Amino acid sequence: MIAMPGPCRDSPPHPESEGCGAGRWRHLVGYRPRPFVCGSALSHRGPALSRYFRFRRHRRRTGRGGAGGGPKAPAMLRSLRPIPRLCPALCPPGPCPARCQPRRRLAVPPGAPRLPLWQRLCAAGAVAGAAAAGWLYVRHEKERRQRSRRLRQLRRLALGQGDFQLRDTAGAARSKADFLGRWVLLYFGFTHCPDVCPEELEKLSRAVELLERDPALPPLQPLFVTVDPERDDAAALERYLRDFHPRLLGLTGTPEQVRAAAGAFRVYVSAGPRDADGDYVVDHSVLTFLVDPDGVFRDCYGRSRTAEEVARSVRGHMDAYEPLPPADGQ
Repeated sequence: MIAMPGPCRDSPPHPESEGCGAGRWRHLVGYRPRPFVCGSALSHRGPALSRYFRFRRHRRRTGRGGAGGGPKAPAMLRSLRPIPRLCPALCPPGPCPARCQPRRRLAVPPGAPRLPLWQRLCAAGAVAGAAAAGWLYVRHEKERRQRSRRLRQLRRLALGQGDFQLRDTAGAARSKADFLGRWVLLYFGFTHCPDVCPEELEKLSRAVELLERDPALPPLQPLFVTVDPERDDAAALERYLRDFHPRLLGLTGTPEQVRAAAGAFRVYVSAGPRDADGDYVVDHSVLTFLVDPDGVFRDCYGRSRTAEEVARSVRGHMDAYEPLPPADGQ
C-alpha cells in the first residue's frame, strides 16, 4: 500500500478528534473498511467499528500497542478478525454471502409428493415388526445351539449311559431299555434313612402329581433305586414305597449290580460303621435325576429345590425336547 503525502502524516495525534493524527492509517491508499459478513461484528457502518478504533488509538498512546507510525498500521489492520455474530441487522444491503447462510435441515423438495400419515405408520410398523421377528429368530437359534451343545457334552461325559440290571418289587428283571420312550425321575436312597430320603421321596411324588394334572404332557415314570441291597430286598421296598406315589417303582439287586447302577449316574455311596445292634447308615449323594426318552441324563435336583420348581423344570425340558440323532451320526 502507498501512503498519501500531507501534513496529516507527520502531525501528532489529536486526543479530542478522530481526524488526521488520530487515524493516520486512514490515509493508506486503497484501504476500505472491511465489510460486515455474518460471523463478524466489525462493519464499516455502525458504532462497533468506532469503539474498536478508539480502543486501538488508546493503546498506541499508552505504549501498550507498540510504537505508533506507518509500519504498525498494517499489523493493526491484520488484527481485525471475525468474532461471533452480534446482530444480523448489521449485514450490508443485498444478498448475504453464501458462507454466512445458516445451515438448513434436509427437507422434502417443494412440490414433491408426501405419503399419507396412515401409510407412514404402516411402513414404520412393518420395519418394527421385521426387527422384532429377526431378534426372536436369533434368540431361538441361540437357545437351540446352547441346548445342542449341552446334550453333546452330556453324551460325551456318558452320564446315565451305562445300562443297569436290577429287579423290581415283583422280582422282574429291569434294565434301562425297559424305560426308553418315557421320561424318568430317579432317586437313589435306602429304606432305613431317618429323614432325608423320606423328604426327597415326598418331594418327588408331589412333583409327579403336579405334572400328571396336564394330560398333554408325556408320561413320567418315578423310580427309587436302593443303595443298601443288603437290607432292602423286594419285600422291604414294597412295604416302604406304599406311603408315597402309587406308581413309584422300587429297584434292587446284588451289591455289584447296585454299585454299577450308582456308578452310571456318578452317585457317591459309602456304608458307615455298624453300631452294637448291627445298624448302619449309608452315606450317598442326595440327588434326583431326570432322564429323557432317549435314556440320556437331562438334569438333576438337589435338596434345595422344591416340588414346584422340579415340576416346572421337568415341564420345560419336556417342551423343549428334541429326539437325539444316533450316536454314530454326530
